[in-house]
Amino acid sequence: MEPTLRRGPAPQVAVKRGREAGTSLPNNPETGCWCDEHYRSLTGNGNLPGVSVDVEVVREANDEVTAAMRHLLPQLSTSAAQPDQTAVQRIVGSEATTLLAAKLDGRIVGFLALAMFPIPTGVRAWIEDVIVDEAARGRGIGEALTRAALDLAETAGARTVDLTSRPSREAAGRLYERVGFAPRSTRIYRYTFGQTA
Repeated sequence: MEPTLRRGPAPQVAVKRGREAGTSLPNNPETGCWCDEHYRSLTGNGNLPGVSVDVEVVREANDEVTAAMRHLLPQLSTSAAQPDQTAVQRIVGSEATTLLAAKLDGRIVGFLALAMFPIPTGVRAWIEDVIVDEAARGRGIGEALTRAALDLAETAGARTVDLTSRPSREAAGRLYERVGFAPRSTRIYRYTFGQTA
């Protein structure tokens, strides 16, 4: 089952845009998304009191971002190749992908990739590759990343946001349902290159 977004309570993540954030030009004039969107979420609902999580749009594949990606990616996938700075820059430079980074005490502890693209039926949005460092889980970081992605997708004109999550990832499933995602009855197909039929 593939979750789709069901509008729930308004995100508890503050957003700075445009002049308020100190920029004058939108990143994408067609959607009005701004270059330096920055989110701050104070964790709550059973998480550690007073712990703040900053979620930022990554615009540069610097050493810090690349090192964090290399540290976190194996926690999501054991088969994915370790990215070098060029691979991270390809992600950051893509018009279809917005990479969000979550920082806790100034250190990157999570990533989320939001893919958005126009098709004849409207703007599609997908959340992919949500990673939170094992040592920082349970502090609201995944929720802060997800809410920031939902805000960006809504601002871009997406009517829904889709994602997939393995049934074995029960905590992730609870998170997605808590922020308003609902299971969707659909079949998911995958074509893998290099395999014979």
